[in-house]
Amino acid sequence: MQLRNVKRQGGFTLVEMSIVLVIIGLILGAISIGKDLQRDAEYNKIKQKFVDGWVQAYNAYYKRTGVVLGDNQQQPRFMVNGANYAAAAGQPISGGNMVNVVKPSAICHGAVGPKMDRALQAAGANNEFDLHALFDRAGVRMPPGRSEGQEDRYVYLDTNGNPQEVQVCFQWNAPSSAEGSGNVMVLSGLTPDLARALDVAIDGKADSREGLFRQQGVANGVAGTAGIEWDGNNSQNQTNNDNGDALDVTRNRDEDQVFTLVAIYKMNQ
Repeated sequence: MQLRNVKRQGGFTLVEMSIVLVIIGLILGAISIGKDLQRDAEYNKIKQKFVDGWVQAYNAYYKRTGVVLGDNQQQPRFMVNGANYAAAAGQPISGGNMVNVVKPSAICHGAVGPKMDRALQAAGANNEFDLHALFDRAGVRMPPGRSEGQEDRYVYLDTNGNPQEVQVCFQWNAPSSAEGSGNVMVLSGLTPDLARALDVAIDGKADSREGLFRQQGVANGVAGTAGIEWDGNNSQNQTNNDNGDALDVTRNRDEDQVFTLVAIYKMNQ
C-alpha cells in the first residue's frame, strides 16, 4: 500500500491572529496617545515660556520705568499707550467718565495680530511706540519667541499639522469693555483647543467670558450665571470668523488650517 505525502497547510490560528490584532491596536493607541501628549507638552511650553514670559517682561518694564507700556512718565495715566490718549475737554488726564472715550491704539511690533479689533499705534519717528523698541530702551529682555527680532511671535502646529502663529500686543480697555477693562495683553492666532488649554492653566477652567483670560468681544454677561464656551473647534477652518460670529461648518477637511481666536489676558498693572 502506497502512502501519500500529505502537505500540511500553513497559516495563523485564531489565537495568533487575535494576538496580532491586539498588538496592532496597542501600537495605534500608543501613537494616538503620543500625539496628544506631544500637543499637551507644546501647549505647556507656549504657556510657560512665551505667555508667562511676556507677563514677566511687562511687569519688569513697569518696575524699571514706573509706567506701563507707552504711558507718559511726566503725566502717567496708568494706561497702555496713555501718552497717545487725548482726554476730552474739561476732563481730567485720567478718571472721570471714561466709559465712552476713544481708546488709544494697541502697541504691537510691525502690525496688529490677525482678527484684532484695535488699530495699531504708529511706531513714531524714533520707534518710541514700537513694542520691541520700548523693551529695548528700558533694558528689559523679551522672551525668545520665534526668532531674533520676532520675539512677539511664536509658531506652533495645529491639530492638522499646519503652522499657526501666536502674536502678542498690548492695549488699554475702557471701563465696560465687553471682554473686561484695564491694561491687557492681546494674544492672536490661538486655535480653540490652545485657547481652552491656556484658559484652564490661567483661570482653572475654560470659560471665555470670566476670569483673567477671556475671548475678545465676548461680553461678561449676567453675574451668577454659567459661563460660555470658547467659539469654534478644531474641525473648523481658518476662513471662519471668531468673536461670536456664525461659524461655517460646511467644510471640514484634514488639510485645512484650523480656525483661530483672539484672547485677552488682563495684566496686574
